[in-house]
Amino acid sequence: MELRENYSLKNYTTFKVDCRAEYFCELSDIDELTEVVQLSKSLKRPILFLGGGSNILFTKDVEQIVVKVNNRGIEILHEDEESIEIEVASGEDWDTFVEYTVSNGWGGIENLSLIPGSVGAAPIQNIGAYGVELKDVVVSVNAILLDSMVNKVFEIDECIFGYRDSFFKNELKNKLFIRSVNLKLSKNPILKTEYGSIKEELNRRGIKSPNLKDIRNIVCDIRKNKLPDPKVIGNAGSFFKNPVVVKSISEKILLEYPEVPTYRISDNEVKIPAGWLIEKSGLKGKRSGETGIHNDQALVIVNYGNASGEEIVKFKDFVKQTVYEKFNILLQEEVNIF
Repeated sequence: MELRENYSLKNYTTFKVDCRAEYFCELSDIDELTEVVQLSKSLKRPILFLGGGSNILFTKDVEQIVVKVNNRGIEILHEDEESIEIEVASGEDWDTFVEYTVSNGWGGIENLSLIPGSVGAAPIQNIGAYGVELKDVVVSVNAILLDSMVNKVFEIDECIFGYRDSFFKNELKNKLFIRSVNLKLSKNPILKTEYGSIKEELNRRGIKSPNLKDIRNIVCDIRKNKLPDPKVIGNAGSFFKNPVVVKSISEKILLEYPEVPTYRISDNEVKIPAGWLIEKSGLKGKRSGETGIHNDQALVIVNYGNASGEEIVKFKDFVKQTVYEKFNILLQEEVNIF
C-alpha cells in the first residue's frame, strides 16, 4: 500500500472540485486495513473512506487519511428455486453490479440502475429510486469496527434504514469500514412498474410484459435524459432530499399550485419533489459564477468547471433560503459536505 501526501482529489469525486488530501492511499486488500488504522493512530489523523465519490462535496483540503476503497468480489452464498443471496465487496461499482444481476435474471435492484457510486456506500445512504430502496433487498451489512478491528455483521433490523438514511450515516459515522453487503434477490421477481415515468415509458414503447432488461434499459434512459453526466459536467446528482411535510403545508401549496405532485407517506404527511419546489421558486437554470442549477434538472447543482466547494455551498444555501421563503419548506441536503 502506497501512502501519498498532498494528493489531488479532483478526479475522485463527481463534483470535480479541486482540493487535496493531506494523506491518500488505495485499499484493494482488506488485510491492508490494519496498516491504515495504525497509520491513523501514528499520524493522529482520522480516516475518510471514499467510494465512487458521487455523493460528496469537499469544501477545503482534507486533513485526513483519505482511503479509496477498491476491494472487489461477488460470491453466491445461497440459492434455491425462488431466490439467491449474494455477498458483494464494498469496492464494487454499484451499476456494474446491477447490470450483472439483471443479466443473470435476478430481480430486486433493476430500478436502481445507473445510480453512481460503490456498493459499500449504498447502505450508508440507503439509495433509492423509482419506488425501490436498497433496504428492500438487504440481508446484512458486513463491517469492521475500527477501534477494535472486530468483524461485525449488522442484520437488517440493526441497520435502521430510513429515507436516504441509516445507522451507518449517523451513530456509526467514521467508526467502521463496510467490507461487503449481503443481498437477497428474486429469481421470479415482481417488477415495480407503477412509478410514473417508468409506466409512461413502457406504454410509449408498447411493452406490455416487461422483463428485467426492459426495466433496466428504461431506468437508464430516463436517468440519462433527466440527470447530467458527471463525466461531462461536475455534479453529484440529486443535491437535496425530497421533503416530507405535514398535510397542512401541502394543502396550502395546492391552493396556488393544483398541479403540485405529492406522494402520501402517512395520514398526515406527504412527500413533495424538491426539484419541483426549486423550479417553482424560479431557480431552474440559475447560475452564479461557476456554479448553478442545471438547465434541465432543477434538483441538480452543477460545477461548470472551476467552482470551489465553498462556492457550491454558498449557492446551495441560497437555494434553500429561496425555497423556504416561498414555500415555508426547508430543504435538506442529500450530498455529504466536508
